[in-house]
Amino acid sequence: MMLFKLILKNIFRARLRSLLTIVGLVIAVIAFGLLRTVVDAWYAGSDMASANRLVTRNSISLTFTLPTYYTERIRAVDGVTQISASNWFAGIYLEPKNFFPQFAVTVPVFFDLYPEFLLPPEQMQAMLRDRTGCIIGRALAESYGWKIGDKIPLQGTIYPGTWEFTVRGIFDARDDTTVTRQMYFHWDYLNERVKQSFPRAADRAGVFVVGIKDGQRAAELSAAIDNEFKNSIAETLTETEKAFQLGFVAQSEAIVGAIRIVSFVVIIIILAVVANTMAMTVRERISEYATLKALGFGPSFVVSLIFGESLCLTLLGGLLGIALSFPVIATFKSLIGTIFPVFRLSQETLWWQLGAVIFVGVLAAILPAIRSARIRIVDGLRHVA
Repeated sequence: MMLFKLILKNIFRARLRSLLTIVGLVIAVIAFGLLRTVVDAWYAGSDMASANRLVTRNSISLTFTLPTYYTERIRAVDGVTQISASNWFAGIYLEPKNFFPQFAVTVPVFFDLYPEFLLPPEQMQAMLRDRTGCIIGRALAESYGWKIGDKIPLQGTIYPGTWEFTVRGIFDARDDTTVTRQMYFHWDYLNERVKQSFPRAADRAGVFVVGIKDGQRAAELSAAIDNEFKNSIAETLTETEKAFQLGFVAQSEAIVGAIRIVSFVVIIIILAVVANTMAMTVRERISEYATLKALGFGPSFVVSLIFGESLCLTLLGGLLGIALSFPVIATFKSLIGTIFPVFRLSQETLWWQLGAVIFVGVLAAILPAIRSARIRIVDGLRHVA
């Protein structure tokens, strides 16, 4: 108890210095958490990937489509359970800044493939009855205040023209990893419009989402599907859904890597700040530590005093920074709009923040503690700060 009281009193003996160090810690911990959250948001799509889903696309590029008659041949592969076409739509809602993902999919098969999308049966029935209907995620509906029956006008970019969809269903997420900021509508409706305007572009799918019985056979089934179309006019590349999602992330891997490095640079900078604070503190108190030794307190007591002060100082600033991370990230999320489908402070990031705080607290105290433990009483009493 005496040790703890001494630590608390020592922390605020140089109030301005301690206060500035704590403020620096708070900013660093918030910055670290924010950067880690940005990295996590980049991988959010892959987190909801299932081992029982494959994605088949044109082996040349995603910009090249596949003929829809591939559907039956893929379905005939042993181990395949269901298959849905999926086309990226890229429509604009009022202004280009109102971005959210839109896909034309095979309904209701697509939603059977994604049991993590929780949709009431009556809403699915309403969707099946309306060819121009659409189903949107809960987060997307809340962003724009949409409800069942509302009309969503979109200006097509890949598929030109004005499109209007009626909200027939709003799905919820099964867990925190499920993204609900997207919109789905009938692939048949898209194909009908394309047939009227660009007949040669009709009956084509951007990708096929393929359901399989056993996720352990994903590699085997991927190879079987691709072999089916080997040397055809449009060869396929089939991979797991997670690999498909990570393929998008890989295109921005340099940016993600840079953000990750910067997050750790922030920790190194604050380590230097805290180390400097502890070095100055210990240098000013050398004579006091010598006096403690003269009174019978051993080097271990002095070391405990220094480590305790460093840890308490960093924990004070670190915990305050962690607490403020929540409102800061919420504010940041509101400012960036719908750029990231999931943007939240994860439990893993919280542990990273806490671990970084303890790491800084321990590392910053090592050299000052060693110096204080080794100093002789006579030299310490002669020391002038």
